[in-house]
Amino acid sequence: MKRANAVKKGRKARAPKTKKRISLQAVAEEPKRRYVLLRDVGVLYRSIKKPVTLRLDADVIAWFKKSGRGYQTRINRALRKLMKDEMKDEKKSSGE
Repeated sequence: MKRANAVKKGRKARAPKTKKRISLQAVAEEPKRRYVLLRDVGVLYRSIKKPVTLRLDADVIAWFKKSGRGYQTRINRALRKLMKDEMKDEKKSSGE
C-alpha cells in the first residue's frame, strides 16, 4: 500500500506553501503609475520611427559615416534640429 504523502521516484519534495501577508501601509500609499507622462520623460522619449528611402549626396553621407556607428541617428537629430529652428522662426514671424 502506498502512502499518500510519498514522493514519486525522481522528484523532489516541495516545501509547503506559506500564506502571504498584505501590508496595509502599501495599500495606503499612492498607487504606482503604469504609464509615463511625456513631460516626465523629456529627452528619453522615443518617437515612432518610419522607414523611408532618402537620396542624399555622397559627401553628406560620408561626413556622417566617418564618425562611426549611429550615422542615421545623427542625420535624424540634424533634421530634427533644423525642423525645430524653422518652427521657432515661423512662430516669431507670425507673432510679430
